[in-house]
Amino acid sequence: MMFEWEVETNYIKRVELAATPEGDGCNGTSIFFAFKERYYEKYDTFRMDNTFEQFQVIARPIRKADNFWVCECRYITTDIKNGIDPEDYHAGDTTRFIANYHPELHEEGYVKYQSNMAKHRGYIGTHRVDDTYSALYKAMETQFISIGKGDSNGKLLSETIYKMDTVEKNLLKNFMEVRNRALLFGKSNVDANGKATIVDPNTNRPIYMYDGLIPQVERYASKYVYSELTVDAMQTAIGMMNQKAEKATGNKYAFICNEKAWMDVQNKLGAWLANFKPDGTFLWSKEANGYYSVGATYNSYNFGGNTITFIVDRTFSREFGNDKGYAMMIDLTADSTSGNPAVAMFTLKGGDFMYNKIAGVGGLDGLSSGVVSSTVAGSKLVNWGYASIAVFNPYRSFILRQC
Repeated sequence: MMFEWEVETNYIKRVELAATPEGDGCNGTSIFFAFKERYYEKYDTFRMDNTFEQFQVIARPIRKADNFWVCECRYITTDIKNGIDPEDYHAGDTTRFIANYHPELHEEGYVKYQSNMAKHRGYIGTHRVDDTYSALYKAMETQFISIGKGDSNGKLLSETIYKMDTVEKNLLKNFMEVRNRALLFGKSNVDANGKATIVDPNTNRPIYMYDGLIPQVERYASKYVYSELTVDAMQTAIGMMNQKAEKATGNKYAFICNEKAWMDVQNKLGAWLANFKPDGTFLWSKEANGYYSVGATYNSYNFGGNTITFIVDRTFSREFGNDKGYAMMIDLTADSTSGNPAVAMFTLKGGDFMYNKIAGVGGLDGLSSGVVSSTVAGSKLVNWGYASIAVFNPYRSFILRQC
């Protein structure tokens, strides 16, 4: 019930110092840097983020503790007499990998997979809905109910016809609602060891729950809190999304929002566009009958060669309320290498949706004879299935929330 995938995160790995370095590097002497993890290898060069100085590792790292790795390094300079002041470097200062340089007849080399790869794990959950009905209900289900309305003289003025919804239709609608809400808003209950933290109290069987799309995105997305939605805020969102995208231009982002944010977008883009004093038909047009149609609906915004498309979703309004704006931007571009979609549902083969029927006295239609599975004059329908969802690159996302 578990699946994993790796993500190319396109972020720069920052490695922290575990202590103040020993040595100053003057006259080509060694400097011993301690790091909180084993990351740099022999011949690697790295740069300090605070001083911009660069150093090369000249020996394999030595483990002093799980979070204390010592690397013997040399200061990179054009004047060998120069050195550093170790007091300028402190535990917690960050470094980043630059490159590596090797001598003639070199014997070893290393790669930095961990610099831009992250492994994610998801779990598959089980959803089920049942519904029962009596034999008499099923026999009457297809009957129409006619309600006529007449005047004082008994003359029929109008007639309204009702038809009862089928059990199958209501059951399918309920199952899709349950599964889709879990795929969107569900929260996982699986600990670091892969064990569910909730079990059935009667059978002690584990109940696995999974993170839906929004919890996965919220964990890694960049976030922006605003008091009033502006065009500058949209441009900021596009810029931060571009930093994580595979290319700088040509990206298309979905901007999914609640109704409050949707109205903010319409009002703000309308006012912003009016500042350019346009007189095209996108603000007004004259109909054939002489009436004027005023206004416009704005469903996308283009900036710097990238486009965001606005999508209003009432589900967001119900979940996050409608008094404050909430919007989520997500990059739905398929993977350029594998062609995999940005978001996908996971299930067992053939197990996404299963439909079972338990016939009672009267059969499934309430009027049939034959073998039955229950002595009750009624039947039972079951819809169930396995589901989970994976946002393959949750880093390429952005959330705007009104304060």
